[in-house]
Amino acid sequence: MRCSVSQAAKLAGVSVRTLRWYDEIGLLKPTEVTPAGYRFYDDEAMAVLQQILFYRELGVPLEQIGRILSAPDHHRTEALKKHRTLLLMKRQRLDDMLRLVDETIGGNIMYDERPKPTQADWEAVKEQYAKEAAQRWGNTEAFLESREKHKDYGPEQEARIQAEMEEIFHAFGACADPAGPDAQALVERWQAHITRYHYNCTGPILACLGEMYVNDPRFQENLDKYGPGTAQKMSAAIKAYCEM
Repeated sequence: MRCSVSQAAKLAGVSVRTLRWYDEIGLLKPTEVTPAGYRFYDDEAMAVLQQILFYRELGVPLEQIGRILSAPDHHRTEALKKHRTLLLMKRQRLDDMLRLVDETIGGNIMYDERPKPTQADWEAVKEQYAKEAAQRWGNTEAFLESREKHKDYGPEQEARIQAEMEEIFHAFGACADPAGPDAQALVERWQAHITRYHYNCTGPILACLGEMYVNDPRFQENLDKYGPGTAQKMSAAIKAYCEM
């Protein structure tokens, strides 16, 4: 299968903007980008997208998903099977609701006494998978807190959070002096952004993030898209901030 970015978005039930964002942060690269800039995805890329959507369903932050997918012990088939289980349970509930509506409209209300997955069943399975992910790849308070917060975010709020984050990154990229007051104010803003939308970003966590931005090639590559040396500037600014 080879599909365009709009076809891939439609098949996966996400927006084209979401796929472009995944491309920008290095989470899911298109299989092919034509000289004209058109993106195309093959079966392998679509399978990766399904895994991303599974972990997003569990409320796993995008940064953590990237680490999970690249972990040596990550099993793609296992993730896809679990995603399929959740989708089947969701479909069964929707089918039952549609059947009841049709029967009510037709004046013939019939009840099927066979046990059906309830919303509570679906939530329990999802919670089980989320706990497994947390225990295996990130059983920390920050991981769990971020997962809980993201459960309540809709597409519009996710887009606003993303836009605010990009604005901060662009500002870091334009900074001349990482130790200067402007850069230090940006660090404070970035820490507040993480705490507000993801997890409590304490001083030690912030310091670790600053080191990760330059020690992890993926983060460095993605941050440097906002201006040459952005990752190094952020790291240096955070280091100065934490040492104050």
